[in-house]
Amino acid sequence: MRLSLVLLWLGAAAACGPGRGFNRRHGPRRITPLVFGQHDPNTSENKMTASGPPEGRISRDDERFKDLVPNYNPDIDFRDDEGTGADRLMTQRCKEKLNTLAISVMNQWPGVRLRVIEGWDEENSHLDKSLHYEGRAVDLTTSDRDRSKYGMLARLAVEAGFDWVFYESRSYIHCSVKTESSVGTGAGCFPSGAVVHTEEGPRLIDTIQKGDRVLAADDNGKMVYSEVVTFIDRDPNATRHFIEMTAENGVTITTTPSHLLLLAAADGWRESFAANVEKGDVLLTTGQGGVMRPSKVVKTRMVKKRGVFAPLTKLGTIIVDDALASCYALVRSHSLAHAAMAPLRWMASWSGSTGTADGVHWYANALYSFGDYVLPTSYRYR
Repeated sequence: MRLSLVLLWLGAAAACGPGRGFNRRHGPRRITPLVFGQHDPNTSENKMTASGPPEGRISRDDERFKDLVPNYNPDIDFRDDEGTGADRLMTQRCKEKLNTLAISVMNQWPGVRLRVIEGWDEENSHLDKSLHYEGRAVDLTTSDRDRSKYGMLARLAVEAGFDWVFYESRSYIHCSVKTESSVGTGAGCFPSGAVVHTEEGPRLIDTIQKGDRVLAADDNGKMVYSEVVTFIDRDPNATRHFIEMTAENGVTITTTPSHLLLLAAADGWRESFAANVEKGDVLLTTGQGGVMRPSKVVKTRMVKKRGVFAPLTKLGTIIVDDALASCYALVRSHSLAHAAMAPLRWMASWSGSTGTADGVHWYANALYSFGDYVLPTSYRYR
């Protein structure tokens, strides 16, 4: 009952925000095939906004081999030329996207199945930095091998959530995904060692608890203290990939790629996933007089750090390492996310508990999962 009410609220919140809500759907959305040579997104595969840089080959005696999982989906044909089952091995994220695509293929062309002609590669048959070596890439066709379908197959792969899709050959399409550590488990976070400001002075984010008041910003960009009502995600032992952004005034903020940052804009602020922040974008940083000060980003880089912390304040914003960020992630709209998270803020405020549980909050998990079906692709982090 509790979950059904949550999902009902999400639908209502999505309908009130940008994009399509339940009340504005009028039949299936029209999608267009990719053309030969097109890739989505329109950037190179190894960019952070696509599938990200390679992390090195995985062999059967590598410690990371245990991270590859077999895919025995009966609705997918695996060519398996090697006879070793290698084409069935992939990361969990790749498996989830592939299974989603398999359903789309059957819905699009009844009687036709998805076909994997290349998955994890252990025979060195690709270029040095290929994501096939990490189980993060697959080459696909349809079971009937009808090449006229491949442009639409590529579009369906984009809709299924693959992080990079390339109509690479007349004979197949290529799809790949980000690493598990770069996307986390469902929330954007800050690492151990990040600093927030309380009324008593600066504190490490790992020491913050429910009920603490930390520096944030209101809708007018004025710095104010806001109560931490709960944590969307908290795991001191997790290791993640983060993006470190440094501004020209020396302020450096580090967060997961899917986290929303609030950047300076002519009318106040604009939202951007951390992965999309580039040199020349302008962070909002702490300044004198209780007003945020703009400072241009001069450097970004990917780093690997321990600990993930995502405190949720009543205002929905937080200042971390002297830069302004949203408390939310994965949805490219701070106002929409703030509206959809309202029940969580209310529930957390009513709860008398002062403890802070580790892991992703159940409400956030349900919200983000359901958002995959409600929100258009342009509003979701990929």
